[in-house]
Amino acid sequence: MSTSAPATSAGPVDLVGRRVHVKVPATSANLGPGFDTLGLALARYDELEVGVTNGPTHEIEVHGVGEGEVPLDETHLVVRAIAHTFAHAGVDMPSIRLVAHNSIPHGRGLGSSGAAIVAGVVAASGLLAGVVDLGADDLLEIATELEGHPDNVAPALFGGLTIAWVTPEGPRHKKLIVHRGVSPLVLVPEHEMSTALARSLQPESVPHEDAVFNVSRSALLIAALIQSPELLLQATEDKLHQNYRAQAMPETDRLIRVLRAAGHPAVVSGAGPSILVLASDPSARAEAVRLVEESAETAWQPLPLAVDFLGATVTPVAD
Repeated sequence: MSTSAPATSAGPVDLVGRRVHVKVPATSANLGPGFDTLGLALARYDELEVGVTNGPTHEIEVHGVGEGEVPLDETHLVVRAIAHTFAHAGVDMPSIRLVAHNSIPHGRGLGSSGAAIVAGVVAASGLLAGVVDLGADDLLEIATELEGHPDNVAPALFGGLTIAWVTPEGPRHKKLIVHRGVSPLVLVPEHEMSTALARSLQPESVPHEDAVFNVSRSALLIAALIQSPELLLQATEDKLHQNYRAQAMPETDRLIRVLRAAGHPAVVSGAGPSILVLASDPSARAEAVRLVEESAETAWQPLPLAVDFLGATVTPVAD
């Protein structure tokens, strides 16, 4: 299986009439110490139907999150991802009809941009089935090229807990099954957070002892998530990114400290400002929600979510 884009285009291919249904989960990256490496797929989804038309332009509808806000032309992130995948496959981009039903919050650290990219990549692979068949490594490479790093797109593509890394041959991943005793809770504020801003607060280098600290906690976190959930509070400690970003999201930082002081394994979800609590059971989730309701200065929406084990799915739609 090749993971490099063809040097020349295969030209026009008649795909008119092909339609696919795509379902992509939300994700939470980093999980505390696993900066730019670990990601978790969560059971909250964007669902899309994408079809090839013979019209002169793209037709785009967005319902739910992002309705009336995101562009409805070729700059829409899903459309850009479809176009990038077609270019990778060496096939001319056709006109498409896209209908999106979104439920993943935007700008909250739940992988909305990664989900949009994965939705486009997976939709394109479904439309191209039998013409150019793309494997798992291809999909991860194409999605990573657009996202810039694989920690969100890997769990969105494959589900479960993923470890993602980059090799000279491209990005790679390992999917792991999360212990059934882990009950994720996401706490979502009303305000957004720019991933670019969050990343700009990172120092270019960190103390040696902080790097060693995070290596140990990342290793422990894998064991805690797949085998020993009772270790999650210690395993989610971090010294690489959360403290540096705290100034940009002070209430997130304060609530995480409140939750952790009460024994809840709380971390920044992705670039924030949402909070991920890796609770040990539903009763612990309920206690975390109560604690935030009592302590928060603004409104936070609690989302008790299961771990998604499937990742992105694509299904042909019959006429």
